[in-house]
Amino acid sequence: MLNNKADTIEEYILKRLEQNANRQIELKRTALASEVSCAPSQISYVLSTRFTTDKGFIVESRRGLGGYIRIALITEELDRKQLLYQRFLEEIDENTPFAHVKSMIEFLLDNKLITRREAELIAQMSANLYESEETGELESAERARLIRSIFVTLAKIT
Repeated sequence: MLNNKADTIEEYILKRLEQNANRQIELKRTALASEVSCAPSQISYVLSTRFTTDKGFIVESRRGLGGYIRIALITEELDRKQLLYQRFLEEIDENTPFAHVKSMIEFLLDNKLITRREAELIAQMSANLYESEETGELESAERARLIRSIFVTLAKIT
């Protein structure tokens, strides 16, 4: 028997993933909340605590009209790493703040995907690129391209 609403939400999502041959589903937050009779914030809580990369899931979420939740089950360790890098690459663009790039680097370090030395080198290079953009030596599109290239290289050597 399920203990609480979070368990109900988790079980619902896991059943939907099992039913889908490619182990990926796309849901509407409000529709899911209505389906399991809960607030949308409860959906967000379950996704952030029970469907994490460490537990073998990739979750992509877009809010607002036309928003969705995409959940994918990762079956192999290598696939998990590659999907993680792919998600990072999708998040890096001309508007990505340095703090977000730094959090990506810290995530990789915390999960032992890079060493402390590599993290420091990547963070310093990224900081220099942002500084070059601020001084007008570099366009934001070029800065984003260069930072993405760092993550592409990391994905290749994983």
